Amino acid sequence: MSKTTASPPHIALLPSAGMGHLTPFLRLASMLSSRSCTVTLITASPSVSAAESSHVSFFLSQHPLVKHIEFKVIPSKPYSNPTTDDPFFLQFEATNRSVHLLYPSLASASPPLSAIFSDFAVASSFAPVAADLGIPNYIISTTSCKFFCLMAYLPVLLSDPSSFSSGLSEVNIPGITPFPLPSIPPQFKNPNHLFTSLIATSAQALSKAKGILMNTFDDFEPETLAAVNSSRVLDNLPPILPIGPLETFEPKKEQDQSYLPWLDSQPAESVVYVSFGSRTALSSAQIRELSKGLERSGYRFLWVLKTSKVDKDDKEELKDLLEESFLDRTKNKGRVVKGWVSQQDILEHPATGGFISHCGWNSVMEAARKGIPMLAWPQHGDQSVNAEVVEKAGLGIWERKWDWGLEGLVSGEEIGKKIVELMEDEKLRGLARKVGENAGKATGIGGKSEKVLTEVLEYLEQKKN
Repeated sequence: MSKTTASPPHIALLPSAGMGHLTPFLRLASMLSSRSCTVTLITASPSVSAAESSHVSFFLSQHPLVKHIEFKVIPSKPYSNPTTDDPFFLQFEATNRSVHLLYPSLASASPPLSAIFSDFAVASSFAPVAADLGIPNYIISTTSCKFFCLMAYLPVLLSDPSSFSSGLSEVNIPGITPFPLPSIPPQFKNPNHLFTSLIATSAQALSKAKGILMNTFDDFEPETLAAVNSSRVLDNLPPILPIGPLETFEPKKEQDQSYLPWLDSQPAESVVYVSFGSRTALSSAQIRELSKGLERSGYRFLWVLKTSKVDKDDKEELKDLLEESFLDRTKNKGRVVKGWVSQQDILEHPATGGFISHCGWNSVMEAARKGIPMLAWPQHGDQSVNAEVVEKAGLGIWERKWDWGLEGLVSGEEIGKKIVELMEDEKLRGLARKVGENAGKATGIGGKSEKVLTEVLEYLEQKKN
């Protein structure tokens, strides 16, 4: 009697708002599709940023077998939350209020769903949907394991009003190194803040998940992963499953790709790449100081410049942001780009020798894949915690006294000195190269991250059949 061939699982993926959340979901969807899984991508409509909408459209055009469910979120009422007007936080909340509407579509999916991979930000509202469907829900964490621990432990911290007292220098969580108080997102110190309440509510639902899929790898955060998986942080968490760095899927039809031929003409490891992600807008004063720092350093540079939190609002021209004389003086040494770029192409390019970054987690993992040394300059959210992880792993340097970039002003002179350090520290370059080697081992055949993902899919396959 011949053995029945098991059919691959059908997995639905639900990201939350913002490119920082969407990007790892698209990458994972691509990886699952390449492993013959049936994949359904769920996206909320309307999206907050134009980049989200265009990336989803292009992804689907490149992955015709991926199914798509677009569902309309119940919009927030104007001024319904006095603690924030952040469009991404408001979309998190609106998505949570709307996910129950997905039940009919998911229940009638063909073939039947094997699992849902949902964003941490919708953990609480999606848990009952998964339970009603009778299928496992895996949470995808889009940040470092260390910051995940802070989010998971947040309900405990909020239960003690003294946890974030200004008299303290650090916040302690069992099993892991303390968090310096300045690294804690300011919103977490206000239990009534919309973002804080969303994270705390989601954290309380983590125990209902089958596992937490994380875009990190064992050699990058060994102590934190060991602590959380031995129940030293919390005793009710499901397994933390490191599957990173995720393979990259990047759209190849950028509006502006003039930077790639320019990079092709630069010497190896000679260019500093500067980008603060999709949600960070530097002040005009800081933009001027950064331009001075780049020029002072003497190094070639590729600078992706952003001036608004939401890309649809980014209307200013380069000539309005930078002195024309700066653009003239540096035209042979640098490029300043506005708009979306293929960051992975830039980080993989032989000419790129260093990365000035806000330490958004996708950027960290992209740099780790290629062993590109980083100058960490966190701006908000999880980024100070991520910067510490980067430094400890040997991938980069972090100037703590620069504090949160949005609240202070770092001089061009300071920036220039740090760029020189980034580009000329051979010990740092060697450590970063080692990180890249370890990342390659983790995701290669038989590597730890590759094994973890394979085991998850084998479990779902057996459960399905």
